Amino acid sequence: MGLFTGILTLPLAPLRGTIWVAERLLEEAERELDDPARIEEQLFEAEALHAQGEISDDEYEELEDALMRRLTASGRS
Repeated sequence: MGLFTGILTLPLAPLRGTIWVAERLLEEAERELDDPARIEEQLFEAEALHAQGEISDDEYEELEDALMRRLTASGRS
């Protein structure tokens, strides 16, 4: 970036910094969401809720299917 461009875009520096931070947060959230250990933990939690009668058989099956799809997809990435 040249001196002239740097001077003209200086007022946008806080915005660029905010966008950079938001992008890093999004990357970390996606990484955490796709973490196989976290998905397996959620599977165990769903199983416990089902065993305690807090969710129905249908709810458990839907949740399990969704988590298994995420787990399978995260293994391919």
